[in-house]
Amino acid sequence: MSGFNLLIGLISLAAFVWVAYEVWGVNKRISNGTKVIWTVAALFFSIITAIVYYVVEKRK
Repeated sequence: MSGFNLLIGLISLAAFVWVAYEVWGVNKRISNGTKVIWTVAALFFSIITAIVYYVVEKRK
């Protein structure tokens, strides 16, 4: 079970890093307040936030 937890942790970390990079480095058209909301959401709900961010922002 420890290996599974490690895998989920690494996926969560990668999802957080991806969302933070996309929001602060790539996506210039959203406001700073929205960027903070996306970043905080990614910090607490990383995998779900990454999926929602992809569906909502990346498809525009």
